[in-house]
Amino acid sequence: MSMDKMCEKTKTPFADSDVLIRAQVPRAEIQMLVKFVEGLGHLGVVTTTDRHAGEVLIQTTQYTWPDLKMALEAMPIEINIKT
Repeated sequence: MSMDKMCEKTKTPFADSDVLIRAQVPRAEIQMLVKFVEGLGHLGVVTTTDRHAGEVLIQTTQYTWPDLKMALEAMPIEINIKT
């Protein structure tokens, strides 16, 4: 491996760590999910993709997803993780 390639890899060591999780929650609970994940700070970001169907996209990393998943499973709302 050339020195340029090695330097390129060390500049962005976590570039491949992003994870996108599709999920569905009851429409009335989208805002609660957003606030809950925001309150966890660094674990992820929720984006609503279809508010009528309750579909959301959770942006996280492969390193924080296990912790976020445990927290989501402990929430008092029904969440259906699709991916």
